[in-house]
Amino acid sequence: MKSISPRAARIATVAATPVAIIAAAGMVWQSSNAAFSGQTRNSGNNWSAGAVALTDDDAGAARFQVENMVPGQTGTKCIKVTANTSVPGVVKGYAVNPVRSVHGLENRITVSMEAGTGGSFGSCDGFQLEETVVPTIKLGQMMAVDTFDEGVGGWDVSAGTSSRTYRLTWTFDTSGMTQNEIDQLQGDKTGVDMQWELQSS
Repeated sequence: MKSISPRAARIATVAATPVAIIAAAGMVWQSSNAAFSGQTRNSGNNWSAGAVALTDDDAGAARFQVENMVPGQTGTKCIKVTANTSVPGVVKGYAVNPVRSVHGLENRITVSMEAGTGGSFGSCDGFQLEETVVPTIKLGQMMAVDTFDEGVGGWDVSAGTSSRTYRLTWTFDTSGMTQNEIDQLQGDKTGVDMQWELQSS
């Protein structure tokens, strides 16, 4: 068997190199041909929660502070509630922190609530009635309305700032009671907080 001369070996090596390069180039072309692509981007996506705020004009004072109440006595006061929200929502009122009396005074005080415009915590002057929110019921019944879902008012608010005035009237009603039953109410105390809540839709 003839051995390959060194010169012939060099020629074979040189000849093989271009073939290898051509083959590699073919592989690159195939790779480039398979890598065509297109892209598009929708940038700047983010999420920000809406904000809701609810205030009233009572400056932290109680709407009613009635001392030495007597049978037949009545009173009316207003409160202005303002919603400031970036999303639509619903405002409702409900009772919290009820104080029930020993002899059931809360069942001898009737309350009614109306909603409208005008008036303020200081005075109901200028109040314009739009609807009756709570017909005349016993304060004890109002105490049972103690969650947002059961709440009264149902005021739908849009994004932005809006206000509504609520006028509440109470009466110490002793009709149908005997004198002895009325006398048992002397010195009795009852009370409740009215909470207004705004929840977004």
